[in-house]
Amino acid sequence: QVHLVESGGGLVQAGGSLRLSCTVSFRTYKTSALGWFRQATGKEREFVAGLTWSGDNLYSGDSVKGRFTISRDNAKNTVFLQMNSLKSEDTAVYYCVAGPSLGACNYGVTEYWGQGTQVTVSS
Repeated sequence: QVHLVESGGGLVQAGGSLRLSCTVSFRTYKTSALGWFRQATGKEREFVAGLTWSGDNLYSGDSVKGRFTISRDNAKNTVFLQMNSLKSEDTAVYYCVAGPSLGACNYGVTEYWGQGTQVTVSS
């Protein structure tokens, strides 16, 4: 019954911006936290950012610090990832994830994953 659908990926030039969105079909305690992972070609899956519907946020380290912002629209069951000052290193498939806590999202032990949306930054 729970599924996640991402959108907003695309091709942008370095320094540009994109906003990703993820809509959750059904919110339960198992989807109390939403987040974003990304996986670049040849690299391991990496946590980007996460939030809870109640307002807690969590960001990853230096790679995205100060450039990405996660936000939500509770009425629409949607989480957003605003990505600014994009770099070629940000090129990856971005996945929306949902789990019972930010910890679950952070460690990638979430039950629900979206299909993924491709972000490509030209340089």
